[in-house]
Amino acid sequence: MAVSVTLPALGESVTEGTVTRWLKAEGERVEADEPLLEVSTDKVDTEIPAPASGVLSSIKVAEDETVEVGAELALIDDGTGAPAAAEAPAAEQVAEPAPEPAAAAPSTEQAAPAPAPTPQAASGGGSAEGTDVVLPALGESVTEGTVTRWLKQVGEEVTEDEPLLEVSTDKVDTEIPAPASGTLLEIVVGEDETAEVGAKLAVIGAAGAAPAAAPAQQAPAAPAQPEPTPAPAAPAPAPQAPTAPAPQQQETPAPAPAPAAPAPAPAPAPAPAPAAQAPAAPAAAQPADDGAYVTPLVRKLAAENGVDLSTVSGTGVGGRIRKQDVIAAAEAAKAAAPAPAAAAAPAAPAAKKAPKLEASPLRGQTVKMPRIRKVIGDNMVKALHEQAQLSSVVEVDVTRLMKLRARAKDAFAAREGVKLSPMPFFVKAAAQALKAHAPINAKINEAEGTITYFDTENIGIAVDSEKGLMTPVIKNAGDLNIAGIAKATADLAGKVRASKITPDELSGATFTISNTGSRGALFDTIIVPPGQVAILGIGATVKRPAVIETEEGTVIGVRDMTYLTLSYDHRLVDGADAARYLTAVKAILEAGEFEVELGL
Repeated sequence: MAVSVTLPALGESVTEGTVTRWLKAEGERVEADEPLLEVSTDKVDTEIPAPASGVLSSIKVAEDETVEVGAELALIDDGTGAPAAAEAPAAEQVAEPAPEPAAAAPSTEQAAPAPAPTPQAASGGGSAEGTDVVLPALGESVTEGTVTRWLKQVGEEVTEDEPLLEVSTDKVDTEIPAPASGTLLEIVVGEDETAEVGAKLAVIGAAGAAPAAAPAQQAPAAPAQPEPTPAPAAPAPAPQAPTAPAPQQQETPAPAPAPAAPAPAPAPAPAPAPAAQAPAAPAAAQPADDGAYVTPLVRKLAAENGVDLSTVSGTGVGGRIRKQDVIAAAEAAKAAAPAPAAAAAPAAPAAKKAPKLEASPLRGQTVKMPRIRKVIGDNMVKALHEQAQLSSVVEVDVTRLMKLRARAKDAFAAREGVKLSPMPFFVKAAAQALKAHAPINAKINEAEGTITYFDTENIGIAVDSEKGLMTPVIKNAGDLNIAGIAKATADLAGKVRASKITPDELSGATFTISNTGSRGALFDTIIVPPGQVAILGIGATVKRPAVIETEEGTVIGVRDMTYLTLSYDHRLVDGADAARYLTAVKAILEAGEFEVELGL
């Protein structure tokens, strides 16, 4: 009986998906709930499990094809998986002819299959019997990656979850772990080559294949045996192999015992593997080696923290400098800084150094535009063409707010279990002001010629992660207090970074907040997302002199200042509407009346 595999519902706003990779081929056996294929949508990349056990009898939708939710993708038959069983005898028949001449010596029968995998491993033919290493999904906006470095070579032993290679994308540099333990039989994608998500990168075979990889270099000795026709006589002297004079007395049988003696020798072949790793230890002791590969992410992190990579000792494979090494070096430098700073406080400003900028490897190159960049570009251009967008900016004094947070953050973290960042205060103020300014929290229905004014404040929060930028949504943010917003933000951000965010948690926003100041920008003219009429940008909070009106008069003091930018669709929101909304948010933040919610 055939069981239909259909594209399930992948979220409230997801209507179709693209098959990016089939994890099983026609004729292969699958188990219920086993990942069967990978599907990509405009929200997430996910795996579709098999609805039942059986044999994948037919694939209806090929890779890179797009279908609607509910469409039939494949058929699973509840057969016995005969094709897979038929392959086993075939393999046995290939191995049997080799032991036929040595029917009288069982030891040669066991030695014969060992050389058989050797040519397969060398040519890549052993991939059918191994575990494929594929490029995993590295985030919603990542569709391909470039292999920057292989940490293991063909023939070396690997352990499950051990770093196998390094991959660089337009968003993140990361290590790909080995999916299984065994021997690296084949490398499909070489260094500096680009592969799409789901593409096969390498093949890992059984641990028993390790000795076979080493004798592959001795393969020329094998053809020397067929030349002397008396090959059947070779098994006879096999028992005499332990005697050293035997090869000198018998010229023809000599080649037979010769491979028999090295046969045990390849068994210790895995031993050289640790020897190959031995040089890696001294490599770690040479941090100043400019020839060592350092990922762009590590270089960027080092530049941001003022860390000189030539002084950092790498703890990665082969002495490679990892992100953790740079962070540790930066923390060590900060720990050592207070002593000299106390001794010579005036010298502190002179301690700042210009970051060491390195030439981008993309200079002078013409490369293919990643799919995600094209999608983002098309959406942004479409949004700008369909909306009359412009931006308004106000300056906000958040000194009181920052002091309030400093007083409450320790008790808040102990009571609520999450850190108190400035972000929940901005979300709270934005949501509170939205209730009084309906045009900012609305949607234009162009086809119907109507306007929908939302009665709930679903606020999207941009989260920057190593796997890409995503915008999870805090539902009903207008009904939450500071603690509720902080918990929702931490929960959604954690899911994004752990790749556990769902399509429903990424959809349904009526208004969006983008913290453009998280990287030091004073303000930004952000683009309004589709389906909304406004987006709020939060700039960096910096200390600077400001004019303060007091009861005693006008004074100048050092204050915590930030810029708020509201980009909006002028078809619905007028400049006066934008100014009124920004002024309301500014007043809430500058008043800083959150003592009750913070328990102060």
